[in-house]
Amino acid sequence: MQKEKEKQNKKEKGIIKRFLEWIGLKEKLHEKESVPPFFKEAEIWWCYFGENVGSEINGKGDGFTRPVFVFKKYDKFSFLGLPLTTKIKTGSWYVEISFNNKSQIVVLSQGRVFSYKRFKEKIGQLDKNDTKKVRDAYYKLHCP
Repeated sequence: MQKEKEKQNKKEKGIIKRFLEWIGLKEKLHEKESVPPFFKEAEIWWCYFGENVGSEINGKGDGFTRPVFVFKKYDKFSFLGLPLTTKIKTGSWYVEISFNNKSQIVVLSQGRVFSYKRFKEKIGQLDKNDTKKVRDAYYKLHCP
């Protein structure tokens, strides 16, 4: 019983530490003065994703980053992005693509609006066939 309680306390402290680290980085991103980079739909960028809550997908590593597919560009400041993962997942809210000769999964259910300030670096462009596959699956899931 005591060991379980200690394990839970250690886990909670780790979560709090990650949130505090993310808040520090998020503050820097928010205050950063920069010109929005030129970006377009169907590109994939490393983005500062953050430490999120519950079943929301998190960024990875010290930089809280994750590859993100630019699904819809709204203006030069914001876009609807869909996160990618290398973990194999199945279901109507996932789409498997090939990017940089690796199997990747686009997580359709975790899409959200991003500010350009979350961009870290451009990775590349998704080919037309996989872009169409992602768009078709997204519309099928969200606009039946």
